[in-house]
Amino acid sequence: MEADKNESRGKVGSQALPAGQDKVDSVPHTPCTILESLPKSVKRRVNALKQLQVQCAHIEAKFYEEVHELERKYATLYQPLFDKRRDVVTGTVEPTDEECEWHSDREEEEELSEELKKKACVEEAKEEGAPEEDPKGIPEFWLTIFRSVDMLSDMLQEHDEPILKHLQDIKVKFSEPGQPMSFTLEFHFEPNSYFTNTVLTKVYKMKSEPDQADPFSFEGPEIVDCEGCEINWNKGKDVTVKTIKKKQKHKGRGTVRTITKQVPNDSFFNFFKPIKVSSDGEMDEDSEFTLAADFEIGHFFRERVVPRAVLYFTGEALEDDESFEEEEVEEGEEEDHGEDGDEDDEGEFDPKKEDPQPAECKQQ
Repeated sequence: MEADKNESRGKVGSQALPAGQDKVDSVPHTPCTILESLPKSVKRRVNALKQLQVQCAHIEAKFYEEVHELERKYATLYQPLFDKRRDVVTGTVEPTDEECEWHSDREEEEELSEELKKKACVEEAKEEGAPEEDPKGIPEFWLTIFRSVDMLSDMLQEHDEPILKHLQDIKVKFSEPGQPMSFTLEFHFEPNSYFTNTVLTKVYKMKSEPDQADPFSFEGPEIVDCEGCEINWNKGKDVTVKTIKKKQKHKGRGTVRTITKQVPNDSFFNFFKPIKVSSDGEMDEDSEFTLAADFEIGHFFRERVVPRAVLYFTGEALEDDESFEEEEVEEGEEEDHGEDGDEDDEGEFDPKKEDPQPAECKQQ
């Protein structure tokens, strides 16, 4: 009986499967084993498909170059709106009543309880007698964003905050046509007592071409290097260094002297003196991690913070980001339950402990 089944199975295979396919199905489907199991004639055809795939990657690279040009074109259309945002933030321009109208969701207004309404009326009555405070523009606009966004607050130190109160605007500038693909972050400051620069810059150099050694890894433009700028600190105001005192004892006489020494200090402004990519590409693990984080921050400024600054100031963009993360976690947990069944809980999934994603600048 078993022999009949095997014979029947063999007939089905020979009739339904192309030559060599039964051989493919009999081994684990990993790239190496699949290729090794194929007849030479089929391998030749697969190689032809790979050649076509490389050509597709080069066309995709051209596509992203044109996307970059399109971004540059539309950046000029956005800029007048961003300039007006800057003027409102700094108090240079006072928006009209019409421009200040903003209607919140009706449902949210209806959810306000009568008790809260009464409390608001009482508070309003108390404040009627006192003159209303009217600060210039929107104070600490960018500093508030830095404090609110985890990626930026991790770099922020207490001694950075008084300086960032003078930050008036952040701009993104794209490379000109014919130049290598790049973008520049410009941080515009009002005159202050900390440094003489009015603009601090960070240039991110990008590449949009498949790697000759591994063309199939191409997924769009990626940041490959960055350049900061020199900050002209006023005397005693450089927050990127700190002065420490050290005692030294003379070996022969036994006398002790105290010397002062400057050492690096944690600060957001270290952002403007990044690690340089070596010409041979060799870097230790810590340097690679620091550089990858730098690329990710630059991309985040360009794609999220600058275009949607007001929503990060109010926290609305943060709520959107958190909702997206929660959905990802829930999906991951469902997959874990499906695989693990009733096994004991050996650890909870924490997205913050996951390896950071590579800082790529694929256009959306």
